[in-house]
Amino acid sequence: MSDQPRYHYVILGAGRQGTSAAYDLARHGDAAQITLADLDAARAQESAARVNRLAGRAVAEGCAIDVTDHRALVALLAGADAALSAVPYYYNPGITRAAIEAGVHLCDMGGHTGIVLEQLEMAPAAREAGVSILPDCGMGPGLVNVLAVYVMELLDETREVYVYDAGLPQNPEPPWNYELTFHINGLTNEYDGEVELIRDGRRVSVEALSECQMVDLDRLGVFESFIAAGGSTAPRTFEGLLDRFETRILRYPGHYAWFKGFKTLGLFSTEPLQVGDQTVIPREVYHALLAPHIVKPGIRDICLMRAKGVGSRDGQPATVVVDLVDRYDEATGFTGMERLTGWHCAIMLAMQARGIIPPGAKALEALLLDGTPTAGEVMAAVRERGIEFTVRYEGRDVN
Repeated sequence: MSDQPRYHYVILGAGRQGTSAAYDLARHGDAAQITLADLDAARAQESAARVNRLAGRAVAEGCAIDVTDHRALVALLAGADAALSAVPYYYNPGITRAAIEAGVHLCDMGGHTGIVLEQLEMAPAAREAGVSILPDCGMGPGLVNVLAVYVMELLDETREVYVYDAGLPQNPEPPWNYELTFHINGLTNEYDGEVELIRDGRRVSVEALSECQMVDLDRLGVFESFIAAGGSTAPRTFEGLLDRFETRILRYPGHYAWFKGFKTLGLFSTEPLQVGDQTVIPREVYHALLAPHIVKPGIRDICLMRAKGVGSRDGQPATVVVDLVDRYDEATGFTGMERLTGWHCAIMLAMQARGIIPPGAKALEALLLDGTPTAGEVMAAVRERGIEFTVRYEGRDVN
């Protein structure tokens, strides 16, 4: 952080990820002021107090906002340098329109490819307003996309890229062997519908929660790996550049069978279902039943990410593997998921505020392929925050 903090940031949503992002901006984002806004004013104020305590200075303040109130949202954003949407993804189109009207840079945590494509269609309006719109800046999608481009930068020519990610409890308890560190609808969304991949150089659609296989992560153990949403727009961006691109979720053994059963039973459905004289939404019932088992206070998690690139280097066939591991931080109380999601958002938001990212609306991986910034620069910022990763070429470690 410079000696003279100068940027005013607005964080919409004062939950786990929004608070984590605010803390990172206070430490690394040249923040002069951070406004944490939430529908629940008390939660916003508690979040701001936590950020101030951890940062050691009075930089954050909390306030109430209903992000569906367009006029109020534009008024809140007006005068700020950059804003982050840490609310559920379905609010992001309206928030994007408000940011453009207010003349404020915006990034968000994404979570739904269709909505991201809607935001990207606002590129002309964003350029005219002189602001940058950068969706999908969480962990997956987000840091997943950064790692994909990073392995491409580490090779001279890349044919295949595989990206794996997971947020898991350090001490899993059966039968679930899983604890949720983000909004439960995001979990179901990752497992539902079709996922775009690249195979044989073309985009194909594959069912989410399918093609389970086992992956050995060296000293960390053996995990289930299956197709799930995570790369968002990356297959569209990489089509024509790669022969194969896949995003996979990692889970402890046994998870796949449980959740595949829930999906097969129809519990992911959002279509109304008549049960006696009541109409219910299966997904809502499912979430109400599942959440008490996997949403727990005091989560001590571990986050795993691996990106593998296959191609050539120095004229020879080469494979590069980047492994990233992060855990719950005892000093700040932030989970690994909060750090990798919120801090990555904060890294990109600070770049927007500093004018590194040009005006318009662009997919994250497309921006990195253009070199504004490079994936290597983003990963350097990740390492600056104490999040370590290794790079391995053909069995040789590079720190």
